Amino acid sequence: MELKSQFEQAVTESKTLSQKPDNSTLLSLYSLYKQSTEGDVSNDAPSNPFDFVAKAKYNAWEEQKGKTKEAAMQEYIDLVTKLKG
Repeated sequence: MELKSQFEQAVTESKTLSQKPDNSTLLSLYSLYKQSTEGDVSNDAPSNPFDFVAKAKYNAWEEQKGKTKEAAMQEYIDLVTKLKG
């Protein structure tokens, strides 16, 4: 199965996990998904200093900067597989 198909399957499976991952893991899933689908973060950081969720998401995605879409897809697949197991 090609990487993109495996990634799409992992995205589907991530929505049906038996238990909700912790916030750190959710940020990892989010940032790997964004890096896989959009590449490096290109918009500005959130301007509202009290929007902690948006800031955490932005920072998590920014940490993926420079990672290829393929590498991010593989990490996402591996993380979802680990969470299922």
